[in-house]
Amino acid sequence: MEGYKVIEVKQSVFADNDRKADALRDRLRQKGQLLVNLMSSPGSGKTTTLARTIEALSPELKLAVMEADIDSDVDAAAISRLGVRSIQLHTGGMCHLDADMCAQGLEGLAAGDADLVFLENVGNLVCPAEFDTGASVNIVILSVPEGDDKPLKYPLMFEVTDLVLVNKIDVAPYFDFDLDKCRANVAMRNPRARVIPISAKTGEGIDEWVSYLREAVASQKTGTFAKEAPANSSAAHYPSE
Repeated sequence: MEGYKVIEVKQSVFADNDRKADALRDRLRQKGQLLVNLMSSPGSGKTTTLARTIEALSPELKLAVMEADIDSDVDAAAISRLGVRSIQLHTGGMCHLDADMCAQGLEGLAAGDADLVFLENVGNLVCPAEFDTGASVNIVILSVPEGDDKPLKYPLMFEVTDLVLVNKIDVAPYFDFDLDKCRANVAMRNPRARVIPISAKTGEGIDEWVSYLREAVASQKTGTFAKEAPANSSAAHYPSE
């Protein structure tokens, strides 16, 4: 008989986070507040896309933004200059946010009256996908220079997303990027995920993206917004044998 036992600590961490994320999602649903989790690699254009989105929506919706980074307050400063309530979250070296951190950020942001809250997650295509933040919507921004094969290389990120924004579509002619192939690769990982090509610089595709957000906010307020169980639950990390 073996004289020791094995405890799956990481599994326990994920399961605990999933419970907290579900509780936070329920609280936001009851308030009619939509929390959107923006994820991407560094340099994909998250902050620029967010600024363009704020310009399009701020006249009609109350917006707030949580900026997550390992260090610095560059992004929060940029967003605050747009006249939107923002807060900078430092992760202390960690490459992701979890539900607890997100809840703390919402409390510090004092965003109780906001219709729509954006969480700009840490720039990374791996760690942020593993932790459910409690957001109602997960969005991945994939930029053209990164290549159309990223859904194949980072499967979990594209499995947990609800929508993929293909940014910098205006420079597609100068890169070896195939939008149809990108759509097929996304569908391979997640057939439910919608793909919208955009250019945060020129404004191309922003109307379609903003319309998606308007509909999601309206559905959240009426209690008709339906989100399937997040794919990044503990069951996704540890499939039953």
